[in-house]
Amino acid sequence: MDLRDKTFVITGANTGIGRANAIALAERGVGRLIIAARSLERTEPVLAEARAKNPDGKLEFVALDLSDLSSVRKAADQILEKDAAIDVLINNAGVAGVQGQTKDGFELAFGTNHVGHYLWTEKLLPLVKRAPQGRIVIVASQGHYRAKRGIDWDAVRKPSATLTAFPEYCVSKLANVLHASELARRLADTKVTTYSLHPGGVASDIWKRRMGVFAALLKPFLITNEEGTKTQLRCEIAPELANETGLYYDEERPKKPSRLARDVALQDELKARSDEWVAAFL
Repeated sequence: MDLRDKTFVITGANTGIGRANAIALAERGVGRLIIAARSLERTEPVLAEARAKNPDGKLEFVALDLSDLSSVRKAADQILEKDAAIDVLINNAGVAGVQGQTKDGFELAFGTNHVGHYLWTEKLLPLVKRAPQGRIVIVASQGHYRAKRGIDWDAVRKPSATLTAFPEYCVSKLANVLHASELARRLADTKVTTYSLHPGGVASDIWKRRMGVFAALLKPFLITNEEGTKTQLRCEIAPELANETGLYYDEERPKKPSRLARDVALQDELKARSDEWVAAFL
């Protein structure tokens, strides 16, 4: 895919696979790249590297805190004001293994990884629809297979209940796969395609935050951020994937997601509840 006239929007590209993804797009000459992240200071090194690799590309930063729906609305409105089509929307940012609750009262992982991104996607969807072939790429995880009890609708409105917060993370990743599948059905008559994916076991900052000094022991068994971005990069720009939608990818290939992730009724219930949760911010 020739990226010179394309606009990409990515969340959380200040570190980890998001950073590797942003740099890979810059190396391929993307026309316009918008990085939405919490801190401009922490994102500046990424912006500088991307500019060095792609001096002719337009590079922009938008302040975004996915754990705060007011921040999501403000950031999305800034992009909407630009009134330009979005070719690829990449929902990359996420938290894992961190206990807590969002400003709007959701369990931290669920509220950040799903609810924040749900509002973000709904707000920006009109711009994605305007692209010749828009794509929505949602970074999920094989952790979604571990969410065997589905989504406890009461639990996602409370602080993290487990010591590791990993079960909550798995539920949030199940929501990501459900979201991508529901979007594909909803957008079947449009030129927009959707993709969810597992990037692999990546030696990213998520592991450092979760395991501290023990992350160093695990690192030899993990892949690099650059290797971890391969699957999402393929979903973003591979021309042959333009006719695929709603699938889940692992190691750059489609893979059958969990039974719950394929449950259409659960997809629809998640959408209905998510619509209620974000209604005041649309």
